Amino acid sequence: MLQRHQDRGPLPASPGEEAGEQPPGAAVEVASRLLHRTLLPLRDHGLPVDGARDAARSIGGRGPVGIDAGDERAVQAACGIMLVHGRATGGPRPLTADYVSAVTGVLAAQGATACLVARLRGHGGLRSGTSLAQGALLALTQYLAAATAPGAVSGAAHGVGLAALTTADEVSVEIETLDPLAWAGFWQELGVDPRTTGRGWGPFQSRFGTAVCPLPRELRTALRRTPLRAVRATAARHGVALAEIGATTTAPVLDAWTLAPADTPRPGPPAPRGHRRETSGGPAPLSGLRVVESTRRVQGPMAGHVLRLLGAEVVRVEPPGGDPMRWLAPMAGDCSARFSALNTGKSVVEADLSTPRGQAAVRELVSGADVFLHTWAPGKAEGYGLDSDDLRSVRPGLVYASASGFGGALGPRPPIGTDYLAQVHGGLAAALRPADEPPAPSLMTVTDVLGGLVLAQAALAGLALREGTGHGCRADSSLLSAAALVPRPARRTVLSALDAPLATADGLLHLGARARAHPAAVAAAVGAPDPSAVPDRLREGSTAGWLDALREAGLPSVPVRTDLAATAGDPAFAEAVLPPDAEARHARPASPWDFARGER
Repeated sequence: MLQRHQDRGPLPASPGEEAGEQPPGAAVEVASRLLHRTLLPLRDHGLPVDGARDAARSIGGRGPVGIDAGDERAVQAACGIMLVHGRATGGPRPLTADYVSAVTGVLAAQGATACLVARLRGHGGLRSGTSLAQGALLALTQYLAAATAPGAVSGAAHGVGLAALTTADEVSVEIETLDPLAWAGFWQELGVDPRTTGRGWGPFQSRFGTAVCPLPRELRTALRRTPLRAVRATAARHGVALAEIGATTTAPVLDAWTLAPADTPRPGPPAPRGHRRETSGGPAPLSGLRVVESTRRVQGPMAGHVLRLLGAEVVRVEPPGGDPMRWLAPMAGDCSARFSALNTGKSVVEADLSTPRGQAAVRELVSGADVFLHTWAPGKAEGYGLDSDDLRSVRPGLVYASASGFGGALGPRPPIGTDYLAQVHGGLAAALRPADEPPAPSLMTVTDVLGGLVLAQAALAGLALREGTGHGCRADSSLLSAAALVPRPARRTVLSALDAPLATADGLLHLGARARAHPAAVAAAVGAPDPSAVPDRLREGSTAGWLDALREAGLPSVPVRTDLAATAGDPAFAEAVLPPDAEARHARPASPWDFARGER
């Protein structure tokens, strides 16, 4: 039986804290910033946008998920963010910057902007809402799909290990390449035999999907005996990107996106394309709009994915034979689960963009589109003859939205634009880990996901401007500009023993924000003599029992997700996660917005 001190009753709830819910201030701040940037050009044209910013206040904590606490850390724990982030270091660990709040803030801005676009198109009266829990689940889309696909391998089976390396002069570095020959040449010059080099390539490349990187020990040893200067020179000779991992959490000062209106207005409103689609929470605000997407990996497909969830028709342009990512394990039927997670529901046109015929196919698609998305490498659009100026002649009202790794922030010759380098250059390698861990990028693809969401919001901002002014536009964003959005402390966070997942007799629990703020009350609630004894005391009882005790004491807390595959069958997630079905043979998050009729 649980023993609790009887001389203290439950703590009274503060305003906004009823039933474990706290105002998600960081998410509201992000949404407000993005909506300000979205709406300012419209205000400059005298367009009515009052009410759109109110959506920044439509953010909840738990949303449709049946958990007791809905603050940033509690949601990370309950939904699986801590689980995926912590795979590389052996167990669930918190992200110490407000990553889920950043994701959710962008989602709130997207919902508000999509409703505004619908209103400007003559379909007014929509309002939207979202929550931190829905944001967390969306960030886990690919991991959830991989965990629930037929024949999926458990996260533990992939091993542990980060990709960060240390040189002889004790400098931590992150290296990056997508070229196996560059990888092989780099390591062989550092004295590693080809066989060992080859064994390292698999986990290095698959870390984008597995969130772990168990490199052979010989690779780490080779870096340990080589000074930074020599490592840097070797990387440069082989075309391998290298970044020093510093301890600063400072975010770069960058606009989330840039928007450049076109001079030529569109000739008229687009022709209707059938009936407006409905979402589970009401009408889909982008119904009747068409998006053409030429993207790969995560950032671009995520942008197209959320625009599709908002009601747009999305057409993917893939190389002949299909995107190679379609065949990455684990498979869900005849398609990669990770690929399916972001691309189910999109139609596909195959085209070789290096040929005149392929380029003509894209122009034909764009001639009937409202948005064109791409994540091509710098210079590719011009080389294809498919830059914004080229396509404007085909579709004057087009919203042309592109995304890169770093934009112009790192100069005219930036490194390869991947998630982990963006974390390093964006201050997240230090901000996402507590002070007792060495700075290192999370192997969860945090900036890829957030970068895709920012790209989608840039496209929505462009649509709103087009609907209001009749002019198309060009929008540009980057992984680095997305990384800069994440609220983070000025210095690295120091976690107490009660700030981390806590072991119970049958699992793990995480204290909610109110409980973490009142450690003495937690001790009293669980029958511990003082806060320092709480971890040992919790090992004596079950997770469910302790959660009941903490709830009764007014200290709502959550179980820590330790099995992502079980999310789909957990009754607490029944309204937030869709189980495998005929459309997708893996679980996936439900739409992260709730849309309804009526003014807020």
